[in-house]
Amino acid sequence: MKRLPFIFFIPIVLFSFSAGAQNKKDFIVKVNAPKAQVQPTMWGVFFEDINLGADGGIYAELIKNRSFEFTKPLMGWKILGKPLTEGDFTIMNRSNINSNNPRFLRVLLHNNIKGSAGLNNEGFRGMGIKKGLRYDFSLMYRQPVGNKKLYIELVNNNNEIIGSTSLTLGATADEWKKQSVSFTATDTALKATFNIWIEGDGLIDMDMVSLFPEDTWKKRPGGMRADMIQLLADMKPGFIRFPGGCIVEGFDLKGRYQWKKTIGPIEERQLIINRWNNEFAHRPTPDYFQTFGLGFFEYFQLAEDIGAAPLPILNCGMACQFNSAELASLDELDPYVQDALDLIEFANGDTASSWGKLRAALGHPASFNLKMMGVGNENWGPQYVERLKIFTKAIKAKYPDFKLVNSSGTDPNGERFDYLNGELWSMKADIIDEHYYRKPEWFFSNAKRYDDYPRNGSKIFCGEYAAQSDYTVSPNNKNCWLTALAEAAFMTGLERNADVVSMASYAPLFAHVDGWQWTPDLIWVNNLQSYGTPDYYVQKLFSLNKGNTVIPVTINNDVVAGQDSLYASAVIDAHTKEVIIKIVNASGKEQASSISLEGIKKLPATAILAVLKSDELYSMNSFDNPQKIVPQETLISIKGKAINFSAAPYSLTVIKVKM
Repeated sequence: MKRLPFIFFIPIVLFSFSAGAQNKKDFIVKVNAPKAQVQPTMWGVFFEDINLGADGGIYAELIKNRSFEFTKPLMGWKILGKPLTEGDFTIMNRSNINSNNPRFLRVLLHNNIKGSAGLNNEGFRGMGIKKGLRYDFSLMYRQPVGNKKLYIELVNNNNEIIGSTSLTLGATADEWKKQSVSFTATDTALKATFNIWIEGDGLIDMDMVSLFPEDTWKKRPGGMRADMIQLLADMKPGFIRFPGGCIVEGFDLKGRYQWKKTIGPIEERQLIINRWNNEFAHRPTPDYFQTFGLGFFEYFQLAEDIGAAPLPILNCGMACQFNSAELASLDELDPYVQDALDLIEFANGDTASSWGKLRAALGHPASFNLKMMGVGNENWGPQYVERLKIFTKAIKAKYPDFKLVNSSGTDPNGERFDYLNGELWSMKADIIDEHYYRKPEWFFSNAKRYDDYPRNGSKIFCGEYAAQSDYTVSPNNKNCWLTALAEAAFMTGLERNADVVSMASYAPLFAHVDGWQWTPDLIWVNNLQSYGTPDYYVQKLFSLNKGNTVIPVTINNDVVAGQDSLYASAVIDAHTKEVIIKIVNASGKEQASSISLEGIKKLPATAILAVLKSDELYSMNSFDNPQKIVPQETLISIKGKAINFSAAPYSLTVIKVKM
């Protein structure tokens, strides 16, 4: 992600409809003239822990600040009960013993009974609780003598108990032990909270207080929120880029993302502040931290689960240049480079290697088949180029076939882009990552952006893009049909140029309705629900209809990229033996069309027609109406040698014809 100033665009007419536009449009699809191969990675997803994307999002932990490591150690917690003696609840620090997780809570009890002393946790903007679902509670604890009894409660907004159990804890002397218990919720609540009442006498130390729902993705204990991951799996993405985004860089180098600190036992992963914590004055989020319960092993596992190629992005010795712009000097770069080399070994190395052995110990002896990596996120300038060259030389020396994604900066044009683009092409970069957050008209007018790019040499990764209904970084940006339609028009240009563009992903991916910092976003969630925006369904239609080979589609011997507000691309899917044609009508009028398929002697009797449309350009999906704008699929009859249909106003149409 990036922070950009408002960029003024010269208005252009997008939805004009000339008198001639009422004439029938004759699309010619040359099935017998294959143009380029579509890479399996063509359409993917980009995940960043922004907008409560990880903690409070796909990472299903319900307890906020479970290990008391936030800057304010009791943030998210509230002490319950009768007036207490000063010092009965204290935060202790064992940094000399455990520097990754130094803090814990010490409670002193005075023959307390239930209701005398306890804690309440507010969760991540509340806790989404489902009636009849099992919830798994656990904690690390230590107490020198005696027993303590914990009373566990979920309570709704009316302070009614909607799930409860108890847990008796025995003496541990000086050792930390883990205990757990499960219980079933008796009602549903969007914003429940969590109580622990402590009964007994004397001291008890508590850490890693945790609560997970049973219904995580693949029912993995301590896993991910299933409904959110299912929306990704349904897209069948070709890749997943992780973990960001600007969190890779950090506000400063101390706060950068370090993958080695995100693997291994959960209680040993070192929490850090999320760099989106106070980035935007319009959406301060002081309780936004990264626990790394979702770490690099889990990211690789997720990619494997949904059939996506993993694309990790690593820090290149540069902090976010919009913030501190700190640099690791070139003679201090070795540890950063070694992190990259070690990550490849962690993902792919055999179990006899040091990092491959660790991967196997974590439960995955087989390789994750990592083939590519990003060096730096959205860095720019000569300082980036000189660091990139060091990374490239070291990685290619050991893994010559490994592909590297290189940053072209923050914008798709301008002095910064021109410098980087020239340097990267001269370096013969494997993949150049271009980003664009622009108004819808930019996307409509740039459908031909890659038509004149060199066909040989570096490939392009459209790594972050989203049409902005207001302006970049505006809190008023919306995921409306206009933004989705503009992206669809642009994506036909990406698909048409698949010999140049090998990867593309919308950004950002997730946003919590009560915890977002940036809009627009592909998928919106609250504590119980999630829904895809119109932009999501555009991405899904392209991804599910990716095909293998690009074929030309023209009107009057010209590519279809804006004539009469029409945009089009076509592919062959060798697996399903289908021709797949995508047509965007960005005008407000229905456009009668015929499609002739050259190279097919006889057309079938019917074709599949999927239409995504809305008569209102600013209409949106919502929690109340998540299916307002979704694809509608029908069969259309084919008579003769052409497919006759009418492109609906403001629509994306996908036509699939058996060959």
